Amino acid sequence: MDRRAVRAWVMYDWANSAFATTMMAAVLPIFYSDVAASTLPNEQMATSYWGLTQSIAMLIVALLTPVLGAVADYTGYKVRFLRVFTYLGVLSSFCFIFVGNGDYLLASLLFIFGTIGFSGGNAFYDSLLNDLVEPEKRDYVSSKGYAFGYIGGGLLLVVNLLLIQNPGLFGLPKGLLGTYISFASVAVWWFLFSLPLFRRVKDKKNGTQHSIVQYAAIGFSRLGNTFKRITRYPELLKYLIAYWFFNDGISTIITMATIYGKEIGLGTKDLIAALVITQFVGIPFTILFGKIAERLGSKQSLYISLAVYILIVIFGFFMTETWQFYALAFVVGMVQGGSQAIARSIYSRLVPKDRPAEFFGFLSVSSKFSAIVGPFIFSIVGLMTGSSRYGILALVLFFAVGIGLLAKVDLRKGAAEAEAANG
Repeated sequence: MDRRAVRAWVMYDWANSAFATTMMAAVLPIFYSDVAASTLPNEQMATSYWGLTQSIAMLIVALLTPVLGAVADYTGYKVRFLRVFTYLGVLSSFCFIFVGNGDYLLASLLFIFGTIGFSGGNAFYDSLLNDLVEPEKRDYVSSKGYAFGYIGGGLLLVVNLLLIQNPGLFGLPKGLLGTYISFASVAVWWFLFSLPLFRRVKDKKNGTQHSIVQYAAIGFSRLGNTFKRITRYPELLKYLIAYWFFNDGISTIITMATIYGKEIGLGTKDLIAALVITQFVGIPFTILFGKIAERLGSKQSLYISLAVYILIVIFGFFMTETWQFYALAFVVGMVQGGSQAIARSIYSRLVPKDRPAEFFGFLSVSSKFSAIVGPFIFSIVGLMTGSSRYGILALVLFFAVGIGLLAKVDLRKGAAEAEAANG
C-alpha cells in the first residue's frame, strides 16, 4: 500500500467537504432562502424550491456518472475524470459571487452544476479506494477519509461563519460581502487541497485510444452489461436496495436540515453554529465507528447509526426550540460520517475487483436516482400541507425499510461471490 497515495486520497475528502459544509449544508441554503429566493411569496416555497433543485441535480448526476464510470474502467482514466468534475465544482462555487436578490434560478443552476462536480467526482474518488487500499484496511481508511472531511470542511465553515456573522473582524462592512467571500473560499479550498491527489495518484492507462464517440459507445455498452451483471451478485443486489433507502434518508437530512430550521424560525447564527458542531463532533465519532466496525462488524455498526437516525427524524418533527436543534446537530455528528464511511467500505468488499469504477458508477447512478425521491417527497409534502414538518417525518420510512433490507444481506457470502467472479 502506497502510504503517500493513501494520504493524498484522504486529503481529497478534506478538499471537497468544503462544498458539502458551506454550499450544501450551511451557508448556501440560508442564502438561497434569504437572498436568491427573496422574491418568492414565502419561506416554505423557498424550502420546496431548494428541495426540487436537489432532485434535479441528482437526476442529472445519475444520468452522467455510470457511463463515465464504465469508460474510466475501460481507459483507466479515473483521476482524469475526477479532475474534470472537481474543476466544474470549483468554478460553480466561485460563480455564486454573482448571485443577487431574486436570482433563485441562477442560484439553482449553479448549485446543480456544483453538485454534478461534487457527486460525479465522488464516484471516481470512491472507486480509487479499491486501487489504493487492501480489503482489511478499507473500513479504517474510509472512516479516516470522512474524518478528515469533517476537519477540513469544519475549519473552513468556522472561518466562513466569522466572515458572515462578524465581518468587522476582517475589516469588512456589514452585508453580503462576507457571504460572497465564503463562496469564493470554497472554490479556492477545494482546488488547492485536491492537488496532492492529482500529483500522487496516477491513472493506470490501458493504452487503448478511441474517439469520444467510441468511448461514449463503450460506456453505454458497459453500463448495459452492468445492469445485467449485477443480478449475478445476489448479496450485492440486496445491499444496493437497502442502501438506496437509508442513503436517501441521510442525504435528505444533510441537504434540507438548515433550510428546514430556517423555515421553523431558527436564527441564521444558530443554524450555522449548530452545523459547525456537527462537523467537529463527527471527527472523533467517525474514527470511532471505524473501530466499532472492526470490533463488532460492519453491519452491526451500520445498524446502530441508522437506528439513531430514526430517533433524529422523530425528534426533528417535534422540534421548536433552538437548543433542540443544537442537540440534534450533536447527535447527527455522532452518526453521519460513520454511517457513510462504513456503507462505502461494505460496498467496496462486494464488488468485483476488476470493475470497481463501473460498479461504483452503478452505485452512484442508482443512489442518485433514489436520492431524487427524498427531497422530492419532502418538497411535495411541504407544498401540500403548508408545513415541512410532515416532510421530515416521512423520512422514518426510508430508514426503517433500509434497516429491514440490510438484515437480509450476508456479507461473507457477498464477498465470496465477488472473489469467485474475479477468479
